Amino acid sequence: MSITLPTAIATLHRPGLLVRSARAGLEWYRRDSHLRRLLGPGRPPAIGAALAPLMAAEEMLEQERRSGHIGYSAVRHVSLLIAILAEAQMMRVEALVEGEAR
Repeated sequence: MSITLPTAIATLHRPGLLVRSARAGLEWYRRDSHLRRLLGPGRPPAIGAALAPLMAAEEMLEQERRSGHIGYSAVRHVSLLIAILAEAQMMRVEALVEGEAR
């Protein structure tokens, strides 16, 4: 049984300060510039397609955070969480719009 991305997002358990910081940063999310910075240059993927690489990168940072790795960046971690929350929100809106169009 595979885990879907919405399920994976719903089961993310991160420290409250990281989550609150990410939620506070949602209003400043700018998809093009954020995804270029987090995923690399080029055209940002379609809505929904960015979630898997964002979540993989976030999981790596979470492992660094837990292990106390010297290269861990809380700023990058919050940026990834902002992008994950924003992309998930856009997926939900897109699904609602598609549902209304039917």
